[in-house]
Amino acid sequence: RGDRARGAMSTGQDGGGKERGPGGAGPGRGAGSGGRGKSRWPGRGTGTRQSAGPTAPRVIAIRVLERVQRAGAYADLALHHALVQSRMPAADRALATELVYGTLRWRGRLDYLLGRALDRDLAKLEPLVLTALRVGAYQLCFSDRIPDNAAVDEAVRCVRALGLERATGLVNAVLRRLAREWREYALPELASDPLAHLVQACSLPEWLAERWLEQYGPEQAATLALSMNEPAPLTVRVNRTRTTREAISASLRERFPDTTTCRWAPDGLVLGRKGDVGRDEAFLAGEISVQDEASQLVVHLLDPQRGERILDACAAPGTKTAAIAERLAGEGHVLAIDRHPGRLRLIGRGMRRLGLGGVATLERDATKSLTDLVGEEHGPAFDRVLVDAPCSGLGALRRNPDARWRLRAEDLPALAKVQRQLLESTAAVLRPGGSLVYSTCTVTPEENEQVVRGFLATRASWRIASRDEAPESMRELVDDEGFMRLLPHRHDTDGFFAVRLVRGEKSGQ
Repeated sequence: RGDRARGAMSTGQDGGGKERGPGGAGPGRGAGSGGRGKSRWPGRGTGTRQSAGPTAPRVIAIRVLERVQRAGAYADLALHHALVQSRMPAADRALATELVYGTLRWRGRLDYLLGRALDRDLAKLEPLVLTALRVGAYQLCFSDRIPDNAAVDEAVRCVRALGLERATGLVNAVLRRLAREWREYALPELASDPLAHLVQACSLPEWLAERWLEQYGPEQAATLALSMNEPAPLTVRVNRTRTTREAISASLRERFPDTTTCRWAPDGLVLGRKGDVGRDEAFLAGEISVQDEASQLVVHLLDPQRGERILDACAAPGTKTAAIAERLAGEGHVLAIDRHPGRLRLIGRGMRRLGLGGVATLERDATKSLTDLVGEEHGPAFDRVLVDAPCSGLGALRRNPDARWRLRAEDLPALAKVQRQLLESTAAVLRPGGSLVYSTCTVTPEENEQVVRGFLATRASWRIASRDEAPESMRELVDDEGFMRLLPHRHDTDGFFAVRLVRGEKSGQ
């Protein structure tokens, strides 16, 4: 999920360097930002850190990537666990993070380049050797801060450290050839072979490339794919119960010089593309929360009003729950439900940091009937409902690049079934005349428009709210059908879909 923090890497910081797509025939190269400061390990029992050498962050990156590839692990969780275990200093953590996320983003292009340098099928290589080659190739082709000889030498050391001495000669030879020749390897041209271009130049799996070509056309598909390979900006939501965007902007600019206001989200600030907001004084004081502008706009579309009773289904870890509570300012009630008790606890932690009240949490599976949540014992039907549905996450590839390699086309129908069940169960507890916002952080029609239209086909009295019913500051984002579709190459937000549905005024509809 676009704003679902699966680990400590959820602040929008993924260490990504300034990567660019090919402007011409060459594969492109950008300056990395992982940092290569002196590496240190913690001294035993001293609390100090001693040098570990440059190999350690690279070995960690290779092991994390292998877990993602072999076991389907989530990259952010696997990386967070590995970094906590390593206790490396910040510069080494940043390098490991850049290598993991950069290699995942550009895996398709890296495989194309490695295939040219190797002159044989990559699938015949041992998986760990292939992963080490990808990490080495990423440094050669996408990081100006790492000299070529260092990238090659460290890749050889990594393979040796991983117990693959027999592969050191191959790794050395392939990467040295790549270092000499990669600029000469012409990528497939969009005009002559759009599918190959999206797969090998833009780094999409073939099934997704085929879908985007059909959905957007070659030019838009390529632009979208490349935008998904850029690190996302660090965007925060200002806690309006404690301060204002105007009041806090000046102090944030002292620590984040690139700070600007969000274009559409009234409480949003973009702090740039670098920084550790999780340790910033404003974050610790509960004045800001990390949230992409697209995610903020979902709550803006919901438009909660003071005094209302609001249901947030699939609420954990509580990013949107908190945004709703901030707007209610203690005058109203939010019920946040989720089927994962551990993730529900994150909601309470967030509310305490932000100093918010009026929020109750409940462990429930929102695909099942929720009618027991309303009535004489529990209270009236909800005025507004938010269904921020679990989805494929293909709109948030900037943050979770591993999703493209984990998902398959055949996974989408099962997700759509769950999304439809969520709409059915939550609609039953919305009062007549109330509003329900359905949102996802994906761009697939099966999970978005088709789910909504299938739901409405069985409910004659329900309708989609028009553009004019949306808050004025975001009306330009709502199309003639009432859908909000956000894309990174157009809006510099995560790819999001949202729609506000209105229930008929008569009960029972």
